[in-house]
Amino acid sequence: MPDGNDPQQAVAPTGAGGSTDLAMGEAETLERPPGRGPDGGDTGKPRSLWSDAWRELRRNPVFIVSALLILFLVVISLWPQLIVSTNPLSCDLGKSQQGREPGHPFGYDTQGCDVYARTVYGARASVTVGVCATLGVALLGGLIGGLAGFFGGWADALLSRAADIFFGIPVILGGLVFLSVVTSTTVWPVVGFIVLLGWPQIARIARGAVITAKENDYVQAARALGASNRRMLLRHVAPNAVAPVIVVATIALGTYIALEATLSFLGVGLRPPTVSWGIDISNAASQIRNAPHMLLWPAGALSITVLAFIMLGDAVRDALDPKLR
Repeated sequence: MPDGNDPQQAVAPTGAGGSTDLAMGEAETLERPPGRGPDGGDTGKPRSLWSDAWRELRRNPVFIVSALLILFLVVISLWPQLIVSTNPLSCDLGKSQQGREPGHPFGYDTQGCDVYARTVYGARASVTVGVCATLGVALLGGLIGGLAGFFGGWADALLSRAADIFFGIPVILGGLVFLSVVTSTTVWPVVGFIVLLGWPQIARIARGAVITAKENDYVQAARALGASNRRMLLRHVAPNAVAPVIVVATIALGTYIALEATLSFLGVGLRPPTVSWGIDISNAASQIRNAPHMLLWPAGALSITVLAFIMLGDAVRDALDPKLR
C-alpha cells in the first residue's frame, strides 16, 4: 500500500511546463473563494473577481441607468438617422435663432441650422473622441506602467521620469499650443493629443498595481519554479493588475469628452464642418440672452453624457473593489 509520508507520492508529476501551471492553480485557489449554488450551498467551483463584479453590477441601479444611457448614445452615434431626418449642415438664414416649430423641437441656431439635428449628430464626434482616446491612453499607459513596475531598476526610473515630464504640461495650455498648428478637421488630432498627455495617469496606476501583484505568493512560487518573465507577466501579474486600470480609464472617458468640448469651445479642438457640441456651445455663448435654446440643448447633452460615463466608472470601481462593498 502507498505510504502517505513518501515524498515521491506527495507530489504528483506535472510533466513539461506543469510546475508553472501548478503555481497558477494554487494562486487561483488562494485568491478566489468558493462559489455558491442557487440554494446557497458551496458548489466547489472557484469564483473569479470578474464574476463577482458582474454580479454586483447587475444589482446596481446606477450601473443599469448609466449603461442604458451610454448604449443609447452609442446607437445614435452610429445611426443618427434613426431619430432625426434633417441634415445638420443644411441651414436657412431666414430662420436664424427662431424657436421650436413642428419637426424642429429645439429651434434653430444663428446660421439657421436645426439645433436638434446638430445635437444628435454631435454625439458621434464626442463619443468617438472619448472611446478612442480612452483605448489609446489605457493601452499606452498600461503597457509603459506595467513594464516599469514589473522590471523595475533603470527601466522604472526612466519611464517614471518621462511620465513626470508629461505630468508637468498643463492640459489646456498644451492643447492651445499643440492643436493650434493642426489644420485637420477630423477627430484624430484631438485623440492623439489626449493620448499624448493622458497616458501618465494610467501608467502610474498600472505601475502600482503591477508592483503589488508581483509580490504575491503565487507569483513568487511561479518564479521559483522557473516560469519566464513573459509567462509571469501575462498569466499571473497582468490579469490581477488590470482592474484598477479599467476603473480609472472608464471614469476618465467622461473627462476626455468634456476636454474635447472645452478645446472645441476655445477654437483649437474640432473645427467646422465637423458637428460637435463644443463648437455649438461656443457659437451659442454670445447669443445666450437672445436665443438660450441654442446653448441649452448641446450643453445639456454634453452634461448628461459626461455624467453617464462617470456614473459607470463609479459603479465599476465599487464592483471591482471588495473593500467598497
